[in-house]
Amino acid sequence: MNILHTSFECYPIAKVGGLADVVGALPKYQQKLGHTASVVMPCYTNDFVKKAKYKYIHEGALWLDKVSYTYAIRKVVSPDLGFDVFQIYIEGLLDTKDVYNYANDTQRFISFQLATVDWLTSLEELPDIIHCHDHHTGLIPFMLKHTKSDPNLQKIPTVFTIHNAQYQGQISFEKLSYLPDFDKKKIGLLDWGNCINPMASAIKCAWRVTTVSPSYMKELQAKANGLEELLRHEKSKCIGILNGIDTQIWNPETDLFIIKNYSQNNVVSGKKANKKWLCDQYNLNIAKPLFVFIGRLVGEKGADLLPEIIEEALSNTDINIIILGSGDTAIEERLTVLRENFIGRCYIHIGYDEKLSHIIYAGADFLMMPSRVEPCGLNQMYALRYGSIPIVRRTGGLKDTVIDIGDDGFGICHDQTTTWDVNYSIKRGIAFYDNQKEYKKNQKRIMKIDHSWDHSANQYVTLYKSLIP
Repeated sequence: MNILHTSFECYPIAKVGGLADVVGALPKYQQKLGHTASVVMPCYTNDFVKKAKYKYIHEGALWLDKVSYTYAIRKVVSPDLGFDVFQIYIEGLLDTKDVYNYANDTQRFISFQLATVDWLTSLEELPDIIHCHDHHTGLIPFMLKHTKSDPNLQKIPTVFTIHNAQYQGQISFEKLSYLPDFDKKKIGLLDWGNCINPMASAIKCAWRVTTVSPSYMKELQAKANGLEELLRHEKSKCIGILNGIDTQIWNPETDLFIIKNYSQNNVVSGKKANKKWLCDQYNLNIAKPLFVFIGRLVGEKGADLLPEIIEEALSNTDINIIILGSGDTAIEERLTVLRENFIGRCYIHIGYDEKLSHIIYAGADFLMMPSRVEPCGLNQMYALRYGSIPIVRRTGGLKDTVIDIGDDGFGICHDQTTTWDVNYSIKRGIAFYDNQKEYKKNQKRIMKIDHSWDHSANQYVTLYKSLIP
């Protein structure tokens, strides 16, 4: 089976969040199952692209409103990725350093999709399945069906995955001219909330719709930033498939980023070595339990409560805290003040550091995820893999992957994203940590949990096969 994934992110080429991790791993595991899986994405001007070698395989042209652009398809020449990656270069649109947050993002997203569809018309062998990821690719199912005369494109089954329904890519109908000609009787397939809504269009037009966990799919039918009614109407073609993690990259036995490698057999000494490095680096006390947060500093992740959580926890308990992330500047500023107020107890790293994140997973005792919204969550799976106990709110994929120690499980769960709930969970964590015999036994237990992509990749392949005649 020939599978083509379309995405704006793919690890290690360009990463903003979990989308990149998924698109960088799922094709690799589908290749292991004997299929041909590849990715098409934009060609940015970041460090990876500057160092990579490319083979030019196609050039074409597209119209965006009344402006003509040329595009080039470049194939990454690298055996290390585990699958083929095709990058679309469009000068003035996709040749950016960063992935998002440009004034012309609408034009960038649409041009990428136009170029992808135009490139497909030139291929001698078409994909058996096109798998679109998030709203940046949400117009592709509509374009394949309604904006091209080539009947072969209309026959290609499409799967659309919602990684986060909070971001839908809404476009004013004033920009309808950005799209190629189509039968205006079909305009309802674009419309949701009196605008062009790429995510809504994909839900209507894709052959199947998936989310990144079963619980998130259920939650979206009740709360989906305005898409609830549509998802309930289309529920017969919707399914939740839990994300996995790339266990080749996230493996404490072989991880080149961490200070000391370890397995279930020497988890105690291995984690202690990584924790010691963190404590030495940031002037923390290794004897105290280490609680960490890694992620975007936004309300979705519950990060707006972190300053209150940290101040209360450090004032009333004897623990250390490390925060790694960036996002809302107001949250960043409040956390920076706390770092100065609690020197020797708390370290805040504003920004993202891939190497440091691995060391933190390896050295942490507990990982905090007080998310308001968490479609799947990968951090809790990384933590489990590295023997760190997740403290999570019961929502989305966190609910599907973490069972509370009070229910014969292995993590600590709470029901609300509040300062009280999180600090109560921290106190439960401290009590569990104090019982070192049970704590160490649990560390070995959680490292055995299999959250690899093997099972999930099989589920996707089964879904694809059900769509192919």
